[in-house]
Amino acid sequence: MEIKREESGKYQELVDTDQDVKLLSRVILYNDDWHTFDEVIEQLMKATRCSFEKAQGHAFEVHTKGQAMVFEGKMKDCLKVSSILEEIALRTKIVT
Repeated sequence: MEIKREESGKYQELVDTDQDVKLLSRVILYNDDWHTFDEVIEQLMKATRCSFEKAQGHAFEVHTKGQAMVFEGKMKDCLKVSSILEEIALRTKIVT
């Protein structure tokens, strides 16, 4: 592994030139008392393009545990999924 220093203004930054570190982000969906199972399932299928069965499993986990990780991927994809879930006022959080 080679590490080199790059100057950027006053700061020096160490850059790993051999390995591209890819951090995945996750979308957490929280339970609420306003949406039906059908609404949540439908929105999960729309947002994550998952099967009915997988969306149903996520909805049940959210209901029983209060929250569930419903998507994992690149930050830009998590932002898209989260925004689609929030179209119907579901509460989400993105974590890395």
